[in-house]
Amino acid sequence: EEEAEPGPSAAAAAEQRREERLRRFRELHMKRYEACKLNSQEVVEEDKRLKLPPNWEAKKARLEWELQVQEKKKECAARGEDYERVKLLEVSAEDAERWERKRKKKNPDLGFSDYAAAQLRQYQRLTRQIKPDLEQYEKLKEQHGEALYPTSDSLLHGTHVPSKEGVDRMVADLEKQIEKREKYSRRRPYNDDADIDYINERNAKFNQKAERFYGKYTAEIKQNLERGTAV
Repeated sequence: EEEAEPGPSAAAAAEQRREERLRRFRELHMKRYEACKLNSQEVVEEDKRLKLPPNWEAKKARLEWELQVQEKKKECAARGEDYERVKLLEVSAEDAERWERKRKKKNPDLGFSDYAAAQLRQYQRLTRQIKPDLEQYEKLKEQHGEALYPTSDSLLHGTHVPSKEGVDRMVADLEKQIEKREKYSRRRPYNDDADIDYINERNAKFNQKAERFYGKYTAEIKQNLERGTAV
């Protein structure tokens, strides 16, 4: 007997299975293509990150924060508000206390112990404010070469002449120090001729504060009381 030829239903089922396999093969091919594409993009991004400076993320966050601060200042200026006051109003008590503890831990105020320690603290404070001029440093490195890094056998005394800009910076810094020093509060000497209007030291300080804030408003009343012409 002749073999029975497959019917139309069997051929359709085989064709359907073939189409299903082709569809799945195309899906796998597309997934493979997308994975290769994503891997290539990640490799490029990783290469960019490796070429960036080590502290790039911190610098980027700092720049973004500065931009936000500038925008906040513009908004406060447009509304006629004080930015410092608005900033303080947004700080919670817990954050303020945490920042204060961190500040004291980072730079504790040890007070005055001796003049050498005070001089060292001032030296450290001034050196922290110095901003290096990298362009000038490169010029000096090209000019002096290895002599820029002296050893025990090097003799560079008198060979360096400071620039006019450097001298101006030093003069401005000295004037700023003198101005700040003049603002220091010192204990005032006791005046024997002053009127005694207090009963103890605490009351004297209170009277001084009251005179400072309200003295110009009560001067006429005080004079009338002293003359005995007050109503």
